[in-house]
Amino acid sequence: MSTFTYDLTLAGLSVGSAAALSGIGLIVTYRATGVLNFAHGAVAMVCAYVLRQCVVGWGWPLWLGAVVTLLFLAPGIGVALESFVFRPLAVLGGDPAQTLVASIGVFVLLVGGAALVWGQGARDDAPELVSADPWGQLAVVLVLAAGVGAVIRWTRFGRELRAVVDDRQLAVLGGVDADRVAAAGWAFGSFTAGLTGVLLAPSVRLDPYGLPLLVMEVMAVAVAARMRSLPVAVVVALGVGVGQSQLTRLHLPGGEGQLLQAVGANLFVVALLVAALVLPGVGTKDALPRTATARVATPPGAWIVAGVLFLLPLGFAGSDLHTSVQVPALGVVLLSLVVVTGRGGQLSLGQAAYAGLGALFTALLAAGRFPGLPRVPELAALALAVLLVAPLGLLTGWPAIGRHGLALALATFAVGVGVSRFVFAQPYATSGLSLGRPSGFDGDRAYYVLELALLAGALLAVHALRRGRTGRALAALRDHEQGASAAGVQVPSLKLLAFVAGAALAALGGGMLGMGLRAFDPSAYDPVRGLLWFAAVVVLGADSTLGALAAAALLVGLDAGARGGVAAALVGVLAVCVGRFPGGPYEAVRAAAERLRPQRVARLTELGTGVRRRLRTAEVHTGSTAAVGGVVVHRPPIAPRPRPRAPRPLTPPVLTAHALQARYGGFTALDGVDLVVRAGQVTAVVGPNGAGKSTLFHCLAGTLRPARGQVRLGGRDITRLTAHARTRLGIARTFQQLAVFPSLTVAENVRVGAEQGRVAEPGAVERALRLFGLDGEVRSLPAAGLPTGTLRRVELARAFAGGPRILLLDEPAAGLDTAEVAALTQVLRALAAEGTALLVVEHDLDLVADLADVVHVMTAGRIVASGPPDHVLEHGALDAPEAAREFPA
Repeated sequence: MSTFTYDLTLAGLSVGSAAALSGIGLIVTYRATGVLNFAHGAVAMVCAYVLRQCVVGWGWPLWLGAVVTLLFLAPGIGVALESFVFRPLAVLGGDPAQTLVASIGVFVLLVGGAALVWGQGARDDAPELVSADPWGQLAVVLVLAAGVGAVIRWTRFGRELRAVVDDRQLAVLGGVDADRVAAAGWAFGSFTAGLTGVLLAPSVRLDPYGLPLLVMEVMAVAVAARMRSLPVAVVVALGVGVGQSQLTRLHLPGGEGQLLQAVGANLFVVALLVAALVLPGVGTKDALPRTATARVATPPGAWIVAGVLFLLPLGFAGSDLHTSVQVPALGVVLLSLVVVTGRGGQLSLGQAAYAGLGALFTALLAAGRFPGLPRVPELAALALAVLLVAPLGLLTGWPAIGRHGLALALATFAVGVGVSRFVFAQPYATSGLSLGRPSGFDGDRAYYVLELALLAGALLAVHALRRGRTGRALAALRDHEQGASAAGVQVPSLKLLAFVAGAALAALGGGMLGMGLRAFDPSAYDPVRGLLWFAAVVVLGADSTLGALAAAALLVGLDAGARGGVAAALVGVLAVCVGRFPGGPYEAVRAAAERLRPQRVARLTELGTGVRRRLRTAEVHTGSTAAVGGVVVHRPPIAPRPRPRAPRPLTPPVLTAHALQARYGGFTALDGVDLVVRAGQVTAVVGPNGAGKSTLFHCLAGTLRPARGQVRLGGRDITRLTAHARTRLGIARTFQQLAVFPSLTVAENVRVGAEQGRVAEPGAVERALRLFGLDGEVRSLPAAGLPTGTLRRVELARAFAGGPRILLLDEPAAGLDTAEVAALTQVLRALAAEGTALLVVEHDLDLVADLADVVHVMTAGRIVASGPPDHVLEHGALDAPEAAREFPA
């Protein structure tokens, strides 16, 4: 090996060792707490700054500064984060959405705090803790990885750690001190973050934005290790580090050489893109806090105040107006997050990339430097840039189709980092580039008027996307993706629409921002800025257009009127508290005001008491009522027990399944299941837990593709069709765990099913509301907060409103009282009498006996008995042997 190659290998091992340390810390924190710590890089930056302050600023010995920083400060930060930020979230249920937003909030808070304390300028005098010899660093990494792996695998603490991650509440019931385990994980993760920052700081520019982003880029090694395998993380980190170092020796002429040089300098970014976009996703749960209540309509007065405030700068002059022109532009960018994240529920951490592309394309088009296109006027360049950037929203839209939660967060973040590193930071794209304003709008006042007009157009576009059929479908997607798909919403297409529309709005705002500043500034669109924008929109109300405008004014105003970093610190504080008010500060203040408002207690007179007593006596025969939010919700009367029914004649099969097989890993959930569901009949499937009933439902509904076998609707093979496609052909389903859309009203929930179902009839919504007793005042109530029985009827009404040929009902009586079960039985019989085929999975055998025409008993993934309910249930077929038993009708 030549000396040059050897030196490059040593340099790569040094960088790879620091990346391996970061990966080990991320994995340990994730395995101890289930949190992907986006603040890892910010903790590294703070520790590097503190060590520099101790040694360079205060003149401490290096060893003393290192002890204080690495053994006290870094673990202390981790323990503080666990105690004050993430432990309360874990106690509330550990919603991965809220923990993710809180993690980003901590990142923003630490970055803003560092900018306030140490300034935003870069420093190159960070002390060197260890020598440049990488072998010592590598030995530390290997020993640390081996020690952590041994602790996790062979010690009691390791077993407790795995138990806490699997189920924190169950681990606590088993005697595990979950708080101690989580605190230890956070302390160790923060220690490795601090060590990473201290090791990297001497070789990079130490500033509040650069070092955190650099550490976040090496998150690729933890993702490649599936957040589990320490050896894989170490090997990937060392391999990428050495590869990045070796690529610097290659020099090619022309554009290929520049691209190769960019890849060589950013190989960890390439690894992050591959790990986030190509490898299977990490985490599958929803990424955003689900809306608990319907959004409260913004008072008209608030819009009047906002309009006055946005018109106020027209009376300014000089530097004040020069600052104000940034607010409408940033407002348009943040409106893109309202569409993608607030309304569509899709996590997007890369909107800054699309804003930057909009500014860059506008500048290139206006300068005549865009490949294949002539020079165009600035306003036309802005419009054309929006059209060019919009399709690029598919860069994040396509991964969003199959990714959720942490996987989608990483994918969007990786795209943002990739665009920043390979486009904005490259001289061939941005050198010597300036950006002017449109002709006739060169002055600040005239340009501000143009911005207000464009902002008004963007608000109208967002209003159209948040209202009507598309808005309801987006809200359904956000509230419950599986429920939306079951209602007929074309989830993949809707996700693409949200990301494309979001990219277009971000490009428009980015181009406006560049024109306002009269320059293309790559640092204005870096990924850290994108995280700040995301956090600001979420904490001020992700689904609120007014909140987006307020966030834009807050960010621009604080950064212009105060020391740099104030806006980031304030947004970070609010984001850290997101678990306390997931709907935003406005909703939190409104809810607090409601609680503090004196409640007037109504007392019945003697006459009223007597009337209530007589009503309660008659309620068993005439129905019952419940008060929900001040509105009386009527429940249908209890139907009498039916007498034994004569067998119905056979009707044509609507849905058939043949030889269905389904597996989860090495476990066989379905083993050759055959099933026929006929029109006008109620077919029931019963059996013990784990028998395969839910898996059968998933195969029939389209949420799971069987390994073998066939599903046919009438004469059509639908085995490979998606859930929403089957819904539009006439298969509707309900869920064991309620799948309603809490942010929509009862009527809007039902309307989603009518708009997306098999047939679109003008009176379908009203007919469904009447049939299920939802046509009173309850129709206008948000679904959130309604009783379980009412929500069951809402879900059934939504499924019925689309005109299905077959209804798949997964434990429809779960959570219902006797009156509600009897009423449900009556309604389902009426649906069957009208010709609808019903397939019911139910544990209530009395309901099955009263309702079903045919009963199938499942055990261990097979149907072991079939026939009329009186034969199957009365002859002990639930304990039938493995061979299937058939009972004559």
